[in-house]
Amino acid sequence: MAEESRTLEFKENINSKTFLKTVSAFANYEGGTIIFGINDDGKVIGLSDPREDCLRIENAINDNISPKPEYSLSVQADHTILLQVESGLHKPYFYKSKAYKRNDTATVEVDTEELKHIIMESKNISFEEIVSQEQDLTFQKLTDRFQSTLGLHTVNDDTLKTLNLLANEKGYTNAGAIFADHNQFPGIDIARFGETISIILKRATLEHMSILSLYDQALQYFKDTYEYEEIKGFERIKVEKIPEEAFREAVANALIHRDWSVNANIRIAMFEDRLEIVSPESLPKGVTKEDYLRGNLSILRNPNIADIFFRLHLVEKFGTGIIRIKESYQDSMSKPAFEITSATVKITLPLLTKDLGLQEDEQAVYNLLSRTTGKSISDILKETPFSRTKVKTIIGKLIDKNLVSIEGKQRGTKYLLK
Repeated sequence: MAEESRTLEFKENINSKTFLKTVSAFANYEGGTIIFGINDDGKVIGLSDPREDCLRIENAINDNISPKPEYSLSVQADHTILLQVESGLHKPYFYKSKAYKRNDTATVEVDTEELKHIIMESKNISFEEIVSQEQDLTFQKLTDRFQSTLGLHTVNDDTLKTLNLLANEKGYTNAGAIFADHNQFPGIDIARFGETISIILKRATLEHMSILSLYDQALQYFKDTYEYEEIKGFERIKVEKIPEEAFREAVANALIHRDWSVNANIRIAMFEDRLEIVSPESLPKGVTKEDYLRGNLSILRNPNIADIFFRLHLVEKFGTGIIRIKESYQDSMSKPAFEITSATVKITLPLLTKDLGLQEDEQAVYNLLSRTTGKSISDILKETPFSRTKVKTIIGKLIDKNLVSIEGKQRGTKYLLK
């Protein structure tokens, strides 16, 4: 027997009408199934009169859910009832004047912002297309970018209409406000940490500014943290601890695909061994986690915003960002990681690490030392599964390979990467 999930719920009987909340949730989103005659432990107990119960379920839905959703009922051989609810075409679907959604295996009421989403989806309108509440807007940042990138010397109303930032006589759209020099939209929180999250070296909040300013300033923080110049002979060579291309793609991806109706900032956390970007977004409807990770993100939540980033050469081809991030780590031992939840997308970019020809246990200690400014044998023991003897052996091999140096004496001895 399958377990309860976002699209599957069990009910022991139909005495309680709480199942109607789940009918609302399924109709408002991707649909789902309710099986009556199964208890909370997932055990099939059946119903005494399933055909009569089918009529009661049908009447309860028709009398209490508005508008009427698309659904089907069928009696199974084990005396259970299968209620299949389709994703509706006339959203939102209300039960007692409230709309519901599934949160993992629970059914909860949607908040005001979520209800707006459902209504927009029903009308086939995206948030970026809605006329903005802000109309006193300027576009100097956008104008400067078009001038420097495309040689376009003026950005007038006709240009803004072409870019879908101005909706004729209705005024500027939300996309227009997002590109405006000043607005009321959220932005990016940036924090740079030391050896632990308790040590905050730098913190900044970027908000209420053009999305282009968000991109540029975040990129500058990245360069200041993860790039430096190395002088070799008569040349200055830029050294990237994390691929700049990966960061550009990741932050552009977060800005383009985020849910701009959610009043939450993108979070960029900078650590000594990695960088994390967390964006308040769920995957667009019709895009699976597998599609996203393969780089097949062909359905855009904000196509107008994406189009301008493409015109300005800030992104390459739509849907290739994840592929390009992975390719930038092609020659690195460390690889980027992607974590997707129902409300966020997190991209982790580790420091580049060369293939040093290390054994697995040597690489584990090497990676541990790469995240610190030095560790003792006792410190290494706490963070690895190795014995003291093995740690000493590994450290010895790394010293012999000229990768690790020794600092201090006796109990104060620490080992650090050269």
